[in-house]
Amino acid sequence: MKKLLIMCGTGIATSTVVTGKVKEWLKEQNLENKVTLYQSKISEELSRIDEYDIVVSTTIVPDNIKPKVIDGVPLLTGIGIDELYDQILEKVNQ
Repeated sequence: MKKLLIMCGTGIATSTVVTGKVKEWLKEQNLENKVTLYQSKISEELSRIDEYDIVVSTTIVPDNIKPKVIDGVPLLTGIGIDELYDQILEKVNQ
């Protein structure tokens, strides 16, 4: 089971929107049994980032964790959604 963290600045607004969209997409892809979703604010997760297999963020992240993080902004803007889901799918299947 993969652990997928969705985080934003406060862990409330944008991460809630993104979590809903990712949850729906996982269900459509029949992946809901392969992924456990977590939602939080970035300040609480920086020290635990390696505990997650997949990290999606709608906020700016420090350079040291950028390679691990998928930019979640496309789920808010509607631009680049397919590429974002492709990145998630790749990590789910690793």
